[in-house]
Amino acid sequence: MMKRFALAASLALALAACQDDSFSRSSTRHLSPIPAATMSLMAQKGMSKSDPILIRSYKKESEMEIWKRGSDGRYALLKTYPICRWSGQLGPKVREGDRQAPEGFYTVTPGQMNPNSAYYLSFDTGFPNAYDRSFGRTGGNLMVHGSCSSRGCFAMTDQNIAEIYALAREALGSGQRGFQFQSYPFRMNAYNMAEHRLDPNMAFWKNLKEGSDYFELTKEEPRVSVANHRYQFNVADAGADSAVAQKQQQDEQETANLVARGVQPIKLVYNDGDSHESFRQALSSAMGADGSLVVEGRMRDKFGDVSRPEGLSSGPQRIALDASGKPKAEAPSTTVAAMNQPAPAPAPAPAPEKVAAIAPAPQAAPAATGSSSSETPFYKKMFNSVGDLFGNSTTSQPATETAQAPATTPAVSPLPPQRNATPAAKAPQRRAQGGSTINVAAAN
Repeated sequence: MMKRFALAASLALALAACQDDSFSRSSTRHLSPIPAATMSLMAQKGMSKSDPILIRSYKKESEMEIWKRGSDGRYALLKTYPICRWSGQLGPKVREGDRQAPEGFYTVTPGQMNPNSAYYLSFDTGFPNAYDRSFGRTGGNLMVHGSCSSRGCFAMTDQNIAEIYALAREALGSGQRGFQFQSYPFRMNAYNMAEHRLDPNMAFWKNLKEGSDYFELTKEEPRVSVANHRYQFNVADAGADSAVAQKQQQDEQETANLVARGVQPIKLVYNDGDSHESFRQALSSAMGADGSLVVEGRMRDKFGDVSRPEGLSSGPQRIALDASGKPKAEAPSTTVAAMNQPAPAPAPAPAPEKVAAIAPAPQAAPAATGSSSSETPFYKKMFNSVGDLFGNSTTSQPATETAQAPATTPAVSPLPPQRNATPAAKAPQRRAQGGSTINVAAAN
C-alpha cells in the first residue's frame, strides 16, 4: 500500500511541474563559455561577463530578456531570447498541477542553479515566493530550462539555456548573491493594459506593473517585499514612489485614450501556453496529416523531445468581450493565425451599429521603455529552416486572484456559439523532405 502511495505521489509531481532529475554528474556542459558573439556584444555595450544580471520574461510575447548592470548601478538590455515553450494561460500559478508558468518577482541564488539537469541545464525560478505563500499557493520545480517541453516552466532550447546559464554562472561566480527574475503576463504597456482591462487578473497585473514601472524609470533592481497580499516596491524611497505614481497616471490616461479610440477588451485563450512566433511558424510547415511532427534528425538533436505541438500552430484564441467581461454573443472566437490570413475584397462599410464585434487585430504595441536595442534581435536570424518549434498542449484554465483574499480559480466563461463562423485556417499538412516521423508524446 505504501509503495502504491509513493508511486502515485511521484507521478502527480511529475505531471505538476518540470520534474528535473539529475542527468549526469560527469557532464561539463555547465562550464560552457559564453559564446564569442555574445562576448563581443557585451564589449560593444560596455559590459563585462562579471557584471550582475537581471532577467525579465513575457508570456504573451514569448520572450525573455537578459539585462546587465553597469558600473553606475543601472541596468541595460544585453539580449532578447525567444521562449520555445511556456504552458498554461496568462495569469499567476495558483496550485500544483494547474500547469501555470509563474508570474511575479523571484530571486535565483547559486543553490537554484542545476548543472546536472535532465533538461540539459536549468535554474529554479524560486516559486513559491513570500507573495505566493501569502495566498497558500502550492507547487514547485518551476524552472527555466532547455528542450521545448513545459509543464509550468519556461523552455528555452538547449542552445539558448546554455548561453543564459553561462551568463548567470559568471555573474553569480563574480559575487552577485542572487539575480532577480521578473515574470510578466505581457509587456506592461498601455495597449496591453487596454486590451486586457476586463481580465480578472488585472488588479494583480497592476501590482506587477508598479515594479516594472520602477525598473523602467530607474533601470535599477526594485527592492521587493510583501505586505497585505501585495508586492511592495522600494518602500523607503519616497522619490521613486512619486515618479512611479506619475508614470502610472500617464499610462492610465494613455490607456483611457486607447479605449476611447476603440481598442476592444479581449481574452486570449491558449491551448496550454504558447511559443515564440518563429517556432510556431516552423511548426505549421512540419506537421503531418496524422498530427505527427516530421523533423530531421539534426533538428531533433537540437531541440530535444517533441510533445503535443498540435495546439501551437494557430496561436491563442482571441475572444472579444462585452462590458461585463463575458464573450460577446454575436462574436465567434478567432485565432491569431486566422486573423493573419489575407483579407477578402472589401465590402461596403456597414452602419456603425452593425460592425462585427470581433476584436480588431492588435496594433503595434508601444515598446517598453529601455527594452529595445539597436541591433536586430539575434533569434530573428536563427529560424530560417523548418522544424524549430516544439511544445505541449492542454486546456487548463487561467488562475485569478483578488488583493483582499486568497485566490480561487474561476471557470472560464463558455465560448460563444459558432454560428456562421469561418473555421480558422489549418496548418499546412506536409512532411519535411528526408525527415522522420516523431509521434506526439501522450504525457506532459
